[in-house]
Amino acid sequence: MKLGFVSAILDGWTFEEMIYTASEMGYSCVEVACWPCGKAERRYAGVSHINVDELTDEKVAYIKDYCAKKNVEISSLAFYPNTMDGNPEKRAAAVEHLMKVICASAKLGVNMVTTFIGRDQTKSVEENLELVAEVWPPIIALAEEKGVKIGIENCPMLFGRDQWPGGQNLMTTPVIWRKVFDILRSDNLGINYDPSHFVWQMVDYIKPLYEFKDKIFHVHYKDIKLYPDKLRECGIMAYPLDYMSPKLPGLGDVDWGKYVSALTDIGYDGYTCIEVEDRAFEGTKEKVLDSLRLSKRYMEQFVI
Repeated sequence: MKLGFVSAILDGWTFEEMIYTASEMGYSCVEVACWPCGKAERRYAGVSHINVDELTDEKVAYIKDYCAKKNVEISSLAFYPNTMDGNPEKRAAAVEHLMKVICASAKLGVNMVTTFIGRDQTKSVEENLELVAEVWPPIIALAEEKGVKIGIENCPMLFGRDQWPGGQNLMTTPVIWRKVFDILRSDNLGINYDPSHFVWQMVDYIKPLYEFKDKIFHVHYKDIKLYPDKLRECGIMAYPLDYMSPKLPGLGDVDWGKYVSALTDIGYDGYTCIEVEDRAFEGTKEKVLDSLRLSKRYMEQFVI
């Protein structure tokens, strides 16, 4: 397994500065944020370390050469929108840019895109499964044509008032994964597996690794800390951030030894990227860099 990080945490860094940082810290890969350039709609979104709208052949050659010189691989191009937004204009814009990212991933020889499946948050699971069958076949067809794998992260995107009642990502549990994979029967569609989201959903984050071993294309390392006293007061129907917090690996409730052990059991030897969303490590450039140093130091117990 190769250890890297999601580049969105280095908002404001140039592509070169981001790759240089990864190289200097000894990371072997990065999941590169590729949002459309402009204002971010939420934390850790809107970061663009590779502008896919301006990806000329010369730029492709430059990116490949720079990464090779710094001995850092690109694990995936990352863009996490809501491709099934209830607003038709937002949906169309998200799908259009995702398709650009897929094409860019192929041009760069990365051949991996990490994203969300999306969800119309005002509709039921059943209605959204019908929407999957409507929205996603052209995306999958493009990915197959370009030889690009798509890894869907299992984050519910259900954290604040603007994402309620249903959240903005349908593929949140093994039950729903089975249904989506039955609708979209493609070897190019899989999972970007993040155990932290299962912690607060009270879902087993070890067992699904074995069932879906052939569908795990990419892996995230992010932790979640539950606060039982807060949970007892507000209950599971509250906003999740009322009773939990994203943390650096090792500072929350994920058992990383068991998790990585299961990955080795299933023979996973792909990219594993630390995703930093810990508010305790925000505010200054040095705190951000510390988050990457500390996370790497901890995960190197299990992944070299």
